[in-house]
Formats: sequence, C-alpha cells, structure tokens
Amino acid sequence: MGPSGTEPFGSGSLGSGDITYDGTGPNHQITLRTPAELADALPYLLGYRPEDSIVLVALHDRDSRGRFGGRARVGIPADRDDWPEAARQLARGLIRGSERRGVMPEQLVAFLCQEPANGETAREVARRLQPLAQTLREECGFLDVPVIEALCISDGRFWSYCCPTDRCCPDEGWPMGLPGTSVLAAAAAYAGLQVRGSLKELRARLLPWETSAARAQESALDAAGRALVPRILDEVSRAGVAEETLELAGRVLGRFADAPAVSGAVAADLRDDRLLDDGEAASLILGLQDRTTRDRAAEWMEGDEAAPALRLWRALARRCVGPYGEHAAAPLTLAGWVAWSSGDGLEAREALAMALGADPDYLFARLLHQACNEGLDPESVRRCLRAERTGRLHPAEQEAETGEEPPETAAPRSSGEQNGPEAEAEAQGAKDVKSAKGPEAPEGVAPGTGAERHPAPGPRSRCAPAVVAAPSGRRRRVRGTAAASGPGPARPPGRTRPRATGATGATDPGRRARRRPTHEPQPDLSGDDA
Repeated sequence: MGPSGTEPFGSGSLGSGDITYDGTGPNHQITLRTPAELADALPYLLGYRPEDSIVLVALHDRDSRGRFGGRARVGIPADRDDWPEAARQLARGLIRGSERRGVMPEQLVAFLCQEPANGETAREVARRLQPLAQTLREECGFLDVPVIEALCISDGRFWSYCCPTDRCCPDEGWPMGLPGTSVLAAAAAYAGLQVRGSLKELRARLLPWETSAARAQESALDAAGRALVPRILDEVSRAGVAEETLELAGRVLGRFADAPAVSGAVAADLRDDRLLDDGEAASLILGLQDRTTRDRAAEWMEGDEAAPALRLWRALARRCVGPYGEHAAAPLTLAGWVAWSSGDGLEAREALAMALGADPDYLFARLLHQACNEGLDPESVRRCLRAERTGRLHPAEQEAETGEEPPETAAPRSSGEQNGPEAEAEAQGAKDVKSAKGPEAPEGVAPGTGAERHPAPGPRSRCAPAVVAAPSGRRRRVRGTAAASGPGPARPPGRTRPRATGATGATDPGRRARRRPTHEPQPDLSGDDA
C-alpha cells in the first residue's frame, strides 16, 4: 500500500486487483482499486455504518475482476477467548451459505470495525484486533477461500492487516475520506441508494426505554399481568383476551395512521410514544404473548396497514422495560416480519436478531431470521396469512374456493399442532433450500455476542417460513397452574418468580429475574448469494 493507501490490493487470482461495485443498473458500476476505496465502500455494501463488528464480504471472479457477493456481519466478542468461535461462525455462515446456492466465492474481504475505548487510541485498537483478523483469515483458509484484504476501521482511520511489509501502513493509519465525498458516494446518491446511519441508531428504535418513564411502564405491565395472565392461561377466557387485544391494536393502528407526519426517526418515535399510553402498551404486550393472537396481528403486513403496524410493533418493543425484556420477542418478531414483507431486509434482520436475543427459544423469530438470511421470498407467508384472514372474515368464500372448511377463529393450539405462520415458513424453506442446513448457528452461546441456540419450543403454525426442519429441543415450561404440554400461549405472559428450593410452584404469576436481554445476532447475511 503506497502513500495514502492508493496502491492496488490483492495479489490473488483476480489479476488486476480491481473490484467492481454494481449499483442498480449498468450505468451504476464503480471499480474500486485501493484499500481506501474499499474502506469507503463498506457502508454502501451493508446499507448502514457498522460498529463493533466483524464483516465478511464475498468476491466472485468475472472477467478477472472481483464482483461483490454476499455479506455477513457479527459483533466483536468482548472476551478474546470467544474470538475463534465468532470467526468460525462467520466464515462458515457466509461460505457455506454461498456454496449451497452454487455461487461459491473465490475470495473474501474482511473488515474489523471498532471505536477506541476510553484512554485507547485507534492504533491500539488495530493492534488489539490483529489476532482476531488472523484467526478470521485462518478460518476462511480452512474452507479454501482466501482473504485478500483485511482492514481495521477505527476513529476515521484504517489499517491493512495484509500489508506485504511492516512499513506498509504508518502507525497512525490512513485517514478515511469525509462521508459522502467519494466517487462511490456520488454514484450511490445518483442511484438513489441511502446509508441509514449506524447500527446503533437502527437498534435504538427497538430497544427498551431506560428513561424515567420506564418505571411507570413497568408498573402498568405489573397491573396488566395481574388482570390478564389468569385469563390468558384459562382455555375458556383466552379467546376473549385475544379479541380484546386485537381490537385495541386496531384502534391504536388507526390513531397512528391518522397522526401527522414528522421529519426524522427520533421525532417519529417520540410522536408514536405519545400516541400510546402505558396501560394500552401493557395490555398489548401481554396479549401478544399468545401465539394465536400474534399470528393474527401479523396479518397487518402490507398496503396501508404495514407502515402504522411497523411503528406500533417498534413502540411496543420500546415498552418492554426492566424484567419484561423477554416479552419483547413478540413485538420485535412482528416488526421484523412487517419490515421483511415491506422489502426492508436490513431492519428485518436486525429486529429478528434482537427478538432472538430477548428469547432464544422464539421459533417464529428464528425461522423468519433464517429465511431472511437465505434470501427467501416472503410472499408464501403473506399468501398464507391472507388466506387465514379471508377464511375468518368470509368463511363461505374460502370454502367455495378451496373445498376445505375454514379454521376456527382463535382456536387454542395443542402441543402437536402445526398451523399458522411458523409452519408455512418451514414448508417454504424446505422447498426453496433443498437439503439445506442454513447458516450455521452457534453451539450454545455465541462468543460474546449473546447469540444462543434456538431449539424449537413446540407447536408451529401454518404460515411461518421454515428454512430447515426445526431441531428437536426443549419446550418452555409454563409455571403456575397450566401444564406446559397443554394448549396455551407460547410462553407465560406474566412474569414468574424463581422458585425457592423445595417449592411446589406458585399459582399466581410473579416477577421474572431481572435480565437485560442481549440483542446481538447470529451472523446476519445479505447480498446476492448470502
């Protein structure tokens, strides 16, 4: 790398070392020749500015030039002992996923993005992360795909870990260009491509409140739990709670749809927070813990309903405060589903990954997240949800078209039943990804990322995009009077108090132990072949 990082990179099979960035058409093709241009391209490859991230980008050979393929990202584990597993997970997820689609990458480019901690310099960050870069290169080498360039990006500067000599990069690194000033930035703006800020900003729209208002919301959730949990756990009254929840959600959706538009994500979220009071939020959060209710709420997925529905699910995720962090799995999954259905894969993957961080056993989130990573079409799930809605609203019409009796409204699901969105996802995935295993998930807890294993918890529904046959696993036990194997919600809507040794089990829901959910995903894959 010469002065200012302007010498070409890559001495592998791609000859010239050039890499082509394809935009939305033939006139939007940009050739990148230097590490500086490559570092500048990263936000445009992902659609956001990564933070505390390891990113792998696949390259394919076309006329002796590299063409960008799939991308994969995972958080940098805080514990160095977890780095090898994180690198292994990321490399296998991208390379094996590409291989299954018949587009095996010839080479890879790696990025390590992290800002300095207090008292640390960017150069010290680059040195500290060098063993991680080397481990990542080794893991990719074990899979016969070399890393031709590995860059550390920190505090507006970058360093190459593939320098041929010690004098390649100065100690202070090479400066990044000002955002929006490169040829690629200009081409992206011309093509209508946008970088949506940082991953932190995207997550902030979905994370629980940590303000003084959180205490009042927690009290409202406590009160709603005392009123609703016994009814949800009762087979007779559960359907009534479902109808009340959906009716309330419909009223709030109308309120959101009628609200005047505001400029900016922060202002829009504050507006939505003001439109939803604590009691309404608590009732909706607890009501959505029932799988049947959640599946019906997923029908607000397209047309004029999609935008206010996405805003409502975001707002509810922000209200899952304190000990109610696990309850965010339902609204986060709904937010991810609506985003995916609306064509926003970036927010979909992030919301679904956060749902799995809140509850690693949440099957619907796991199936949707894997379907997004596999690049499947959400239309099959939409068709199923449309059919269920039509069958419920116009049963005679559906029976005439299909020759089948429509499903009963809000019928409880037994432990062996497979219907609703989850099963359709599984069926679609099995059809589109034959003999696939999916991007490899971590065994146990993913290194420092909070990505835990996601066993199937029990009944599945007809409409979920299942990418692979769900592995056998444990079913979450419902504490209290309801048996875990019988019909009921996917997990207890109220908080449950940890049992003391020798206790026989409380009959009233109490508090779950305080545990702030970790919202770091398993590798997120995107792009042409991810």
